[in-house]
Amino acid sequence: MKQSNDFFSRYSHSWVFLYLLIYLPWFTWLERTYAKLSDCNIIHTALDDKIPFCEYFVIPYFLWFLYVPLVILILFFTSKKEFYQTCGFLFGGMTICLLICTFFPNGQNLRQYADLTSRDNIFIQILSALYKTDTDTNVFPSIHVFNSIGIHIAVMKGSFFANKKRIKLSSFILCVLIILSTMFLKQHSVLDGIGAGILAVIMYCLVYVFKWSFSANKEVVNE
Repeated sequence: MKQSNDFFSRYSHSWVFLYLLIYLPWFTWLERTYAKLSDCNIIHTALDDKIPFCEYFVIPYFLWFLYVPLVILILFFTSKKEFYQTCGFLFGGMTICLLICTFFPNGQNLRQYADLTSRDNIFIQILSALYKTDTDTNVFPSIHVFNSIGIHIAVMKGSFFANKKRIKLSSFILCVLIILSTMFLKQHSVLDGIGAGILAVIMYCLVYVFKWSFSANKEVVNE
């Protein structure tokens, strides 16, 4: 019991993860409520039609699910201030994304350009499974893109990564590949990525320029 109390005393900032109890039910509700494109505003640009489909981008797309939590956990155990900043950036932006999708239901019709029948490989199979479980609605702005940008910023500014040039370069390359993957896999429109980029700029100003974060305790923020 004492060890448990010591852990929560040392890592009191773990309360931030409670946000998932808000995000996950909200996102699930959106996916069920606006599951049909007929119920949504279609996000599309002529540039989307010119971007070729490439199933190999499924690799960086799914690396996102390792990239984001790994960096968050590193910050959780190494810097309370940077953890608060990163979560403030990510969770604040994700909430805005959900609000946009709630009041402006949106989707994309790009999967019709995805060639899943003329060839068969492990990447096609993985992507086919993704299409079955992930709807093509609630796409603007792209949370995949937004979080990738936010995590790369955290790596670039994090004290743990200060002298790790290779990690920073790897993070940049992976971030770019993840952003591209959303378009080459026909998961998102270019406009979804642009919207995520604009939102990232706004959140960067709030979190890193104006020093806004989840913590109201100045001693924690400034440690």
